[in-house]
Amino acid sequence: MSAEPASPAVTPCPNCGFVHNCICHAKADLQSQAVFVLLTHSKEFGKSTNTGALMARTLPQCQRVLWSRTEPPEALLAQIASKAFQPWLLFPADDAHPAASFVRETGKTPLFILLDATWQEARKMVRKSPWLAKLPRLSLSVDRDSSYSLRRNQQTGHLCTCEAGIALLDLLGEHKDAKALQQYFDAFLAAFPAEKSGHPRRRTEP
Repeated sequence: MSAEPASPAVTPCPNCGFVHNCICHAKADLQSQAVFVLLTHSKEFGKSTNTGALMARTLPQCQRVLWSRTEPPEALLAQIASKAFQPWLLFPADDAHPAASFVRETGKTPLFILLDATWQEARKMVRKSPWLAKLPRLSLSVDRDSSYSLRRNQQTGHLCTCEAGIALLDLLGEHKDAKALQQYFDAFLAAFPAEKSGHPRRRTEP
């Protein structure tokens, strides 16, 4: 009896990383010139549930920087010190670090630093990085709950990384980019369950 031929190998899409449910049709090339820095915890790199990757693929001025407790990112520190940028740390305010209202400075490029990590990890990152504590804090006021449901123990009122990016684009008045990134994020959420189950998403699914 002859052996059955082996099934052809299936490789992930080189852009979105999905095998069965490529979402590249929903990807938009955004136009925002604000700088978005995803200060990323080492545990986030390679996680399929990480939404910062959606921003990195679409925003022209989006950087992913590995956070280290002992080795602050020198290139980012130089950007923060530069008079060309207006740096902000996106993180909840507290008594020692009240939130400041965003007012765009003429001639400066907004530089938004987002902590790409779980909330537990993010709090440790801020506590263990004195250079972050010196930055003005920007807290977002949003009128809707997060639609991100791919991880357990999500806290009410907290946005995932990509949702925070969408809110920042709206804050800048870049509503077209915000809408396009929202559509890409929605496509990611819709395809993810089927992708993790190892099969194409049914066309009749919402």
